[in-house]
Amino acid sequence: MKIAVFTKNLSNPAYAAARLGAERAAAAFGATVEHFVPTLADDADQQIELVRLALAGAPDAVVFTPVHASKLDAAIASIHAAGIPVFGFVNRMKPGQCLSYVGSADGALAANIAEHLFAHLQGRGDVVIVEGPADSVTSIERVQAFDAATARHPGIRIIGRCSGGYQREPARQAFAALLAEQPRIDGVLAANDIMAIGVLDALQAAGRSTAVVGVNAIPQAIDAIRSGAMLATADFNAMLMCHLATECAIRHLRGQAVPAEIELPVAIVDRSNAPLWDLPYAQRTLTTLKDHAPCAVAP
Repeated sequence: MKIAVFTKNLSNPAYAAARLGAERAAAAFGATVEHFVPTLADDADQQIELVRLALAGAPDAVVFTPVHASKLDAAIASIHAAGIPVFGFVNRMKPGQCLSYVGSADGALAANIAEHLFAHLQGRGDVVIVEGPADSVTSIERVQAFDAATARHPGIRIIGRCSGGYQREPARQAFAALLAEQPRIDGVLAANDIMAIGVLDALQAAGRSTAVVGVNAIPQAIDAIRSGAMLATADFNAMLMCHLATECAIRHLRGQAVPAEIELPVAIVDRSNAPLWDLPYAQRTLTTLKDHAPCAVAP
């Protein structure tokens, strides 16, 4: 069995982990994977071209996260037209576009990490939001949840916003500009961890510090939490999502039933529990379908 795996970019460690998750599933369940990744981060045109390239190789199944909510619709339709089943992860796809979807509730993740920050600030403070790409479904949902959480706390004030495009260096640059304008920042809500790391880069360069939270639980964030540089993160486990989506693909090709959807639970990581995540991705524990949907897995 040959599985074509589509991720969004080469720069976000969460997607490197997702690719590893697919490889670990393939090794465990007897398949091979081929990765298709835009060299220009989150580029829809490149991902469309990669779909054409993958179809030329006639994969048995596709594990897919689209870089845009609608620009990949025709490309996904072409996969269906070739009779190849699609299994989604990370970004929820439109009804009928995939047989199984594995993800996490972005709104719940963002709400929980925002509440963690606000509790740390004792309900009062000036906060900055660092957003991902404007078209990113995950960023849109996370930022909406940040705003909704803020509305529940009259003592919290959003004093600035910037976009880091889910990348470290753009986040560093954008936040550095905000730092120059704002003499006081009590907290930062970053829509993903690699942008949070960029924020920490800017803070260090400016000789300043503040409470920073993110989303993903990437190894760099765990290191920063252990050192005290970063307050917390929410575990958006892209490796496990892609692992489970790949397992769904393999089991479907074997003729086994697979669940239509798996939503991973929210977990907040701070200094109290960081050792549980303080492992390289290759050593982190991965669950399987029997742990999430046992009734859907044939013995």
